[in-house]
Amino acid sequence: MNTEFLIPISLFAMVFGIVYLAIRMKERKALIEKGLSAEILDSHKRSVVPSSLKWGMLAVGVGLGILIGRILAAYTCLGEEESFFSMIFLFGGFSLILYHFIARKMERDDQLPGA
Repeated sequence: MNTEFLIPISLFAMVFGIVYLAIRMKERKALIEKGLSAEILDSHKRSVVPSSLKWGMLAVGVGLGILIGRILAAYTCLGEEESFFSMIFLFGGFSLILYHFIARKMERDDQLPGA
């Protein structure tokens, strides 16, 4: 497999990551110097839904995609690469969409008054 294209992609990703972290550190320092809390930048609200549910659903979706891809490769005219990659992405995507709906419902149920 020809993988020379990964070298420039990883180089640009590394440079982008370093620049992003440097800018974020400068923003935090400026907030602290003004006497404000740097917690404003951490806008992640606590989720009711554990992240392990998302990763577990993704793993099940990918596993199911591999299984269905193997079945498609054996019993249809699709090649192995096409069947595996298409089913992995399809079932992995379905699992993340399903997680989104489950998380939204759990957060909505948690925000009910008197609950």
